[in-house]
Amino acid sequence: MSGTTSSVRSSRLARTGFAASRRRRAVVGAGAAVAVLVGLTGITPAASAAPPGAAAASKAPAGLARVSGQARVFYAYSPHDDIRFSVDATAAPFSRPVEGLPQGMPTDARGTVTISHWSPGKKQGRRAKAVVDCLVTGGDTATLSARVTKSEDPDEIGERLGFSVTSGGPGKGRFGFSWAVSNVDVVHGKAVFPHVGTCMAPAPFAAVTKGGFKVTHAELPPLPAGWGERAEGAGSR
Repeated sequence: MSGTTSSVRSSRLARTGFAASRRRRAVVGAGAAVAVLVGLTGITPAASAAPPGAAAASKAPAGLARVSGQARVFYAYSPHDDIRFSVDATAAPFSRPVEGLPQGMPTDARGTVTISHWSPGKKQGRRAKAVVDCLVTGGDTATLSARVTKSEDPDEIGERLGFSVTSGGPGKGRFGFSWAVSNVDVVHGKAVFPHVGTCMAPAPFAAVTKGGFKVTHAELPPLPAGWGERAEGAGSR
């Protein structure tokens, strides 16, 4: 990113009151980590305050892990904002072959995550959509990741985000997201926001206040013949 582009972006963020940056960029100011949530769901006048629609009710094939539902969550650093997530994710083991992993991963998945953020103070809001690429469950808890496909910030398109979910409704369900309170590294003495790996997310730190999620657990599937030999070191650590 050129110096001119960086200056324009910093100026735009400053005007909205959210001086934050994420992937491979330095944290701006002591409060930037708190503002990263709004960096993704940044405030724009044209966006609607309406929550995302219900997740698709398609039934997952027997034996596959799944996360579904929609909920409003309480985020301690933006206590008055209406922040909602909608998730419809289903495991699709070994369905995403890539160079170095020609048979894919046991945690491959498909589906969508929708993010909606409404700020009553500014009377503005924004939504983003991401496509799921990984899902793993453990009892009533799951972590998943998804790449942004729709957002008003062009820099976010293609970026992977991490999410965590605990089953339940208000008072029981919980949700976490990678860009709010975690995933910070230090490079040359400066705090930066590195890439999010598949299925990488913090604990579900935000309580569900409305709606809820359901986690359908499934054990990891058997590895295909020859998977360890062809995965170029996968599973060796």
